[in-house]
Parts: sequence; C-alpha cells; structure tokens
Amino acid sequence: MGRTFNTNGYCDPDLHYMVNLTDRLSYIKSMIDAGYYFSINKARQYGKTTTLSALADYIAEDYNIINLDFQGFSYDDFKSEQSFIIAFSRQILLCTDNLPADIEKEFEQYSNKKMDNLTLSVLFISLLKLCKKSQKKIVLIIDEADSATNNQVFLDFLAQLRFYYLRRKKTATFQSVILACVYDIRIIRQNSPWNMREGNESNECLHSFDDCPRDHRMLAFYDIAADFDVDMSFSPEDISGMLAQYEDDHHTGMNIHEISDLIYEYTSGYPFLVSRLCKLMDEKIAPAEHFADTKNVWTKSGFLGAVKLLLSEKNALFESLIGKLNNYPALRHMLYLLLFQGQAIMYNADDTATDMLLMFGFLKAEHETVRIANRIFETRLYNYFLTLPEAQNGDLYRLALQNRNLFIQNGQLDMKCVLAKFVEHFDDIYGDLEQTFYEEDGRRYFMLYLKPIINGVGNYYVEAQTRNQERTDLIIDYLGIQYIIEMKVWRGNAYNKRGEQQLIDYLDHYHLKTGYMLSFNFNQKKTPGIKEIRINDKILIEAVV
Repeated sequence: MGRTFNTNGYCDPDLHYMVNLTDRLSYIKSMIDAGYYFSINKARQYGKTTTLSALADYIAEDYNIINLDFQGFSYDDFKSEQSFIIAFSRQILLCTDNLPADIEKEFEQYSNKKMDNLTLSVLFISLLKLCKKSQKKIVLIIDEADSATNNQVFLDFLAQLRFYYLRRKKTATFQSVILACVYDIRIIRQNSPWNMREGNESNECLHSFDDCPRDHRMLAFYDIAADFDVDMSFSPEDISGMLAQYEDDHHTGMNIHEISDLIYEYTSGYPFLVSRLCKLMDEKIAPAEHFADTKNVWTKSGFLGAVKLLLSEKNALFESLIGKLNNYPALRHMLYLLLFQGQAIMYNADDTATDMLLMFGFLKAEHETVRIANRIFETRLYNYFLTLPEAQNGDLYRLALQNRNLFIQNGQLDMKCVLAKFVEHFDDIYGDLEQTFYEEDGRRYFMLYLKPIINGVGNYYVEAQTRNQERTDLIIDYLGIQYIIEMKVWRGNAYNKRGEQQLIDYLDHYHLKTGYMLSFNFNQKKTPGIKEIRINDKILIEAVV
C-alpha cells in the first residue's frame, strides 16, 4: 500500500504525504541549542504531535530525548505526588532508551508502588542525576501537557523545573523543556465557573478563563518560558510540496499551483483541514461517478466536491467548535455579530471570549480586529446558525423549501428567480416591521432563504474583506457554476453606483458576465422589485427590498 493523506494521529513520512518540516525543525532546534524552555500552544489537530515526533528524530544526533505524553496519564495519576511519580516513571522507562543502570533501577523502584513517601523532590534528584550522567544533554518533551493543568501536583512539577532552570549553571539539568498543548497554560486558572461542566455538582475543574487569581507556581514557570513564534500553518508552497509528492505517485496531471492555492484559500493553511480535503479528494471523490477519471478529481470541480463533503461531516474539530458555542453563549453572540451584522470586533488580549476562540484556532487577529480563521470554519458557522430549529421553523425557510423546484431549471440555479421570490416573500412577511429589525438581520434572512434551495448540492461563502455593516459579497458555488451576490444597505444612488462598479470588478476577477445585487432599502418611498441593467459587457440583476 502506498502513502496516504493522514488526519488521524501523527504523520510518518514513510506512510503519509506531508509538508516539509525542515525549516520549522531547524528553528525549534535553535531554541533548544540556546537552552530555552517553551510551550507550543496551538489549536487541536494543528500538527503539534507530528512536529514533536519529527523533532525528536531531527535532534537525536545531538541530544537525548525524554518524550512523554500526558494523554497516557489517568485522572488518578494526578491526584497525588506519589501517583504522579509512579505514572511519570513508567513513561520514562517505556519511552527512553539507554538509561544508566542505576538510574533505571531508581525509576523502576518509583514505578512499582512499593515506595512510601514519594515526593517530587525525590523524583527530581533522579532526573538531575540522569542529566549529569548522560553523555548528551537531555531535552524533555511533554505532549498534551494541558491534560494536567488543573492539578496542583503538575503546578508543583512546573515550579521544580523553574527552580532547577535558574540553577542550571551550577546543577546539570535539562537542556530544554518543551510543553505542547492547546490551552495556553499561562492563562489557565483554577476553580473557575468557566471551567465547570454544566450541571456538574462535583465542581470538577476543566479549563478556566475567569478573573480568579493566577497560581503563583504556574506563573513562576512561565516567567522563564521563551516565546514560540513558529508558524505551524501550511503555506501555499507547503501544500504544493505535499501535492507534488502525490503527483509523483499518481500522475493525475493536476495543476499543482492552482489546487494548492484553492486549498489555502479555503483553509488558510490549517493543517487538519488541508490534509482532510486532500484525503477526501483522494479517497471519497475519486470513486464517484461524476469523477470516474482521477484526472478530473484534482480540479476545481473535484475540490469543491471535497469541500461539500467536509462541510457536511462530523469530526472532532467541528464538534469542538460547535461545542464551545453551545456551552458559552457569549462566544456564540460574538460570532453572530461578526457573521451576520458585520460588526467589527476589536482584538482585546484581556477579553476572555476572544482569547478562547483565538486559542482554539477559530478566530485570528488581523489589523487590530478579529476575523473567522478560515473559509471552512466560516461556512460551517453559517450552516450552524442557519440550521438551528428556530431558523428552520420560520416562514422564509418554509417558503423557500416549498418553491425549490422553481429555482432549479435544467439542473442549474436560477438566481434571478431566487431574488425575485425573496423580494416578494420578504416584503409579505416583514414589510410592516420596524427598520432596525431587517437592517440588522436582512442578510441573515436571505442566506436562510437560500439555504434549503442549494442544500446538499451547492455551497456559499462570504468574502471576508467585504463583510461589514453596509456591504457583504456572497459567492455561491452550485454544480461548478459561481454566482456573486452583493448584499448591501441602501445609501443612495451614488453609493449604489459604487456598488455596481465593485460588483463588476468581482465579475472580472471570477471571469463572469452576470452579477447580482440585493439592497435593503429603508426609504419609505422605495419601490421594491427587481430589474436588469447592462454595463458594458456585464449584466447586473438588482433587487430591492
């Protein structure tokens, strides 16, 4: 069996198609060479474990590595110092080669549960002896470190690391310590309402983000931690390199540059999403009747088919995203304002909701504001809000579903008919309501109207740079055909003319001849309806509600 695209666990270059990590590993090694202690805080399925595995091989010639994974520790392993030391020692024995015989014997004693009064200071004496006896300097790597962040014994462990780090000139200790985790341990605090499961009467801590005081021991470690500035997302060049490996094996004739740019455009280089789309194209799209020839799979049409599959599937990453919205109404409200009302949300390092979404990789900070991290997340979020029961039970959704056959002609989407019927139905349902109702929500209602029409066949996304309180450009992909709709609030004829020119520019970019405008006009003297105009070689269908 040849190599595959992998989205489960760490990647092995002998088994999987991978991006080239050499530059990243070289930079991380330079941090190790400098003796830095640091943490790698990245979102879920962002390649942390793969990077650490590759790093261990990359530095093996120069360093001995103790490579631990706290995911292998049970809840009880963190209940006391003794249980922690037993589990810690067992992992060292399991994961570390060529231990000196006397040190190995000490860890075996610690791990057999027969020693009483085991403390962290005893464990560190053995670790320091190991560092002193080792022919190479030792790098300690702990993956899934946030599995333990609510446990006092782990905080004490971090404090011990700091204590000996500050005495490293006099006492042989680790050359470097690397903690890998999703949560930024610096902001995790104990005993917080943010940290409780709903209905959890035991007050079991998970991960916290409130205003409780920070644990001084935890901060004591992080005042020695170096910043980790390595960009672990995949660039278009990274993606091209991975696709080139695939092309060497399969000879599809794909345009590697075009496909890598498309993948990056939709994912912004989020590692799991990149690999997942490639895996879907390779394994799920290829057998489909429409793509019987693999040469047709690695095209824009095949890629959009993979996007549709990805957006409709359940996976741990999406479940994590939606779970946060369901558990924390403040996060859900923030994203609603960002997506549907175009409100600019300023980046605030002290805002817990923003910080949480940034940490999980669902938002990114850009030019002092925050935006959805990538087009895949954005579309999934639109689908989430537009398929809530209260949305689907509305009259607009029901009318669009009832009239769906009117909008699909010869297998193609009749967008002019969609706009005409939307104007009619929207005016019937909401025409008598106050302006503020549909000025804030009008665009959401059009997307809600569109959802049952294209559901299961087409996708849509919003051009992020145009999403504001006055204008949003919606791009629809339906069976390989694109439709561009500019949705805006009416601000007079001059503003409308500018909108027409902006739409024409988009049509030129997408090599299209027909574009659509939907204006929400709050002038009492307005004339709702739809008209068609020609500007040079372009046709603009303009609807006003």
